[in-house]
Amino acid sequence: MENKKGYLSTFLNGLITENPTLVLFLGMCPTLAVTTGVINGVGMGLSTTAVLICSNIVISLLRKFIPDKIRIASYIVIIAGFVTIVQMLLNAYVPALSSSLGIYIPLIVVNCIILGRAEAFANKNTVGKSALDGLGMGLGFTCSLCIIAAVREILGAGTFAGIPLFGESFQPVSIMILPPGAFLTLGVLLAVINVIGGRIKKNKSDDTEKEGI
Repeated sequence: MENKKGYLSTFLNGLITENPTLVLFLGMCPTLAVTTGVINGVGMGLSTTAVLICSNIVISLLRKFIPDKIRIASYIVIIAGFVTIVQMLLNAYVPALSSSLGIYIPLIVVNCIILGRAEAFANKNTVGKSALDGLGMGLGFTCSLCIIAAVREILGAGTFAGIPLFGESFQPVSIMILPPGAFLTLGVLLAVINVIGGRIKKNKSDDTEKEGI
């Protein structure tokens, strides 16, 4: 039972508690650059998730064999191998998405989320937990991208995943699909999360005080 709780906690950690984008503020470059549309956000998020899971598994398997002096270089080589596979698959099966994401797919190699999880988690934990950590972190990253992309696309183009939502009378807020729109959306989203988080902490604190009384 405790083992199952540990696996669930590992998965939810990346999805909610330590969301790489909204809590740890990692991977900001692709977050701000590719979230002009929901499809781009999903593509980037799932690509990163695939690399996270695979690299975490391999690094966990090899953690006892990789010398400390070359571990970062080894991680990069492993990650680069999986990024190359993902890039080739995108080019073969979804070339339009691959073209849209452009340089940000190869840049997954140096994404702070992936290197960070390799060093902080996969290097110290079992294969099962490392795979779940990669899945949780990847899905957390994907959800964050999708939320930001949805807001920007709806307000900036009047569409969702390329599907028109409003009539011809709709006037798009063009700044939302430009770089400033990414910062505005992220800032508002973080403000909302902080307000909600503050209220939850306040309620918990009040409940603890009542129990103490």
